Amino acid sequence: MGSTTLRLLWSVIEETQTSILLGLNDTELIKQILAQINNKQLLSGEEIDSVRAYIYARTPLIRDLAQARIA
Repeated sequence: MGSTTLRLLWSVIEETQTSILLGLNDTELIKQILAQINNKQLLSGEEIDSVRAYIYARTPLIRDLAQARIA
């Protein structure tokens, strides 16, 4: 995954409502984030797989960051 895609991913996460980040199960959360990224930048199949794996590995971090927004 390139640095541009990585920056876009974290930008999308920051823009996503906290309730969505905390309320969806892992599969739905990944789909939601991927859809938002794909609306901003068309990804190849390989990039989608890479981004999906990256998000999955960092789901606990994403949820922790969303929880910190509430506090």
